[in-house]
Amino acid sequence: MVAKLDQYSAVAGEESVAHLRQLAAPLRGLHMVHVNSTRQGGGVAEILERLVPLMNELGIDAKWEVVHGNSEFYACTKQFHNGLQGNSVEPSVRQLRAFEQVNQENAERLRATLESADIVFIHDPQPAPLLKSFAARKGKWVWRCHIDVSRPQRTIWKYLRQFVEAYDASIWSLATFAQPLGHPQFLIAPSIDPLSEKNTVLDNAEINATANRYDIDRSRPLIVQISRFDRFKDPLGVVQAYRLAKHQVPGLQLVLAGGGATDDPEGETVLSEVRAAAGDDPDIHVILLPPDAHRTINALQRLADVAVQKSLKEGFGLTVTESMWKHKPVLGGDAGGIRLQVIDHHTGFLVSTPEGVALRLRYLLDNRDRLREMGLKAHEFVRHNFLLTRHLREYLTIMVAVMNNVPGQIELAS
Repeated sequence: MVAKLDQYSAVAGEESVAHLRQLAAPLRGLHMVHVNSTRQGGGVAEILERLVPLMNELGIDAKWEVVHGNSEFYACTKQFHNGLQGNSVEPSVRQLRAFEQVNQENAERLRATLESADIVFIHDPQPAPLLKSFAARKGKWVWRCHIDVSRPQRTIWKYLRQFVEAYDASIWSLATFAQPLGHPQFLIAPSIDPLSEKNTVLDNAEINATANRYDIDRSRPLIVQISRFDRFKDPLGVVQAYRLAKHQVPGLQLVLAGGGATDDPEGETVLSEVRAAAGDDPDIHVILLPPDAHRTINALQRLADVAVQKSLKEGFGLTVTESMWKHKPVLGGDAGGIRLQVIDHHTGFLVSTPEGVALRLRYLLDNRDRLREMGLKAHEFVRHNFLLTRHLREYLTIMVAVMNNVPGQIELAS
């Protein structure tokens, strides 16, 4: 169940909620549509699931649509994802044709909804070509990129740019991700919902039940990485770090948990690699979770002494922010959006190697006062910077700007 807007006052402050109502006033009745490539799995779907109902509560007629694809489409878009994050890839001509054909088919399916919309947010590369099928569109279209494209494979970006260039504006998570385009560009960091099942406060009985379900010993130290089974999340590096640290922390336990996503065809392969790396070590718990396992993830993050997100590339780590909200310092990969969240030596440590993870982990487990201090800082940092209310406020601001063709400063009536 999605929380009502007023319930956020207790977490984000009454002024923050009042500001949302003020910003939304000129947008009341506006027909807005978000489009992405999956209803379940991944941070974009999680955010839209919570954000769209709040937009509706503010009087905006907001909808969320998902493009439907086939195996060739998803194989192609996974290569785009890897290529935009710097890997060398070469999708086949057949895959590229499937990518464009699927978008054409989805354009016809969604024509009635998208053509008449006042504003459309297209999320990530998968649905990016939709725009070219809407020459008679009524509204403004914004492309929202959630990926770390700071150093993309140039051939992949050049191909995708032909679809992205024509949008009225684009949104990026970090300035270093933004690519040269001939339209206004905005920076907005993602967010978490503090009132969702994944982040709400749990009682000790539920946390204990989760520990028992997965045979986790609460009397021994535990590190947890929650993420999709994706090579960019470097789960094998986390296993290596755990083994290095265990030499000096014999009772150490590790949880690697996450779900799959319908738009990620590589997940099963990576999961098999992780299980093989874990071997028969009873203190490594590799857990494949269903899409609705929000309270389980919540409990696992609360069970952790230290959270890990050793990503090699990361647009923005929602699981980093989730763990910080639960007063956990995070050992985060020194990559992409994680640098926005993990303030080195304050809310956690930025790490680049398994050896670095093991070193910082031992330090925190040996210095519990420091661990608690960093956890408190992490929680407050999220409160001020990465809650859903801030995210919604910035989306509303951009909607006002785009709808009114405002090139610079935005003036709002009081």
